[in-house]
Amino acid sequence: MKKYPVYNIQRFNCNSVNRDLYVNTFKNHLIDHSFVEEPHRHDFYLLVVFTKGSGTHEIDFDSFTIQPGSVFLLQPGQMHHWNLSEDVDGFVVFYSQEMYNLYFGQKNIESYPFYFSISSKPEIILNGVELSSILPYFRAMMTEVADNQLMKQDKIMNLLDIVHIDLARKYNETFVHETHSYNVKIKTFEQLLEDTFINEKTASYYASQLNITLKHLNRICNEILKKTTTEVITDRVILEAKRMLMDKKMTVNEIAIALGYDDYSYFTRFFKKHTTITPTAFRDSKKG
Repeated sequence: MKKYPVYNIQRFNCNSVNRDLYVNTFKNHLIDHSFVEEPHRHDFYLLVVFTKGSGTHEIDFDSFTIQPGSVFLLQPGQMHHWNLSEDVDGFVVFYSQEMYNLYFGQKNIESYPFYFSISSKPEIILNGVELSSILPYFRAMMTEVADNQLMKQDKIMNLLDIVHIDLARKYNETFVHETHSYNVKIKTFEQLLEDTFINEKTASYYASQLNITLKHLNRICNEILKKTTTEVITDRVILEAKRMLMDKKMTVNEIAIALGYDDYSYFTRFFKKHTTITPTAFRDSKKG
């Protein structure tokens, strides 16, 4: 059964720098890939900075306003689509986790605060001075893509890393997320949740798998994510339900079963309790 598209980097006819690396202006990107304005997902990381234009960017059903200085950092698996003005422009970079982590070795991409957690904010707003200071790195990346110079991939990767460092500093100014002893544990919890939430939905299960008490896991979730463990689990299930409801070829009953609910009516009540509308009403509201 066909689902909403999940694109890999090769889908975008990558330049010859590396099959796991794509760099382009946003305007040229849209000329060749207009389909990105429809809801879709990626299996790679995505960085976009806007220099012109306006519009909206919907990421996992949260809507963000696009303006010059808007930066979006998406993790693999997030559903998103754009609604853009005709004069929109900027820069877009795609990269795989494997390539990034192998290249830098001593650190991995999840070290950056905007990629640390599935709950990390995907948007950063740069002011005029900040935008002007970061754009030369993107222009330099584009120059490297166009030229066949020695060690071009190395230069692009290091330019990208500088951009990540500058954005991480801005992110931490905007969203205070101090280094905390709980960070490692919450990351382990979120990875476990990602792997098992279809079959395991009780907070006590995750506490036992992490070898801590449920009280302690709740304390960690409240401290880092400002939610209870049960709320984190519920939010992940609801998000996946919304993503699946975008696939018009799946019935609500099929989605309920795919999410581990044998009782269709229970799933409907669960969804409505946490969204205020039924799955069918949510699907109908997204028809374009």
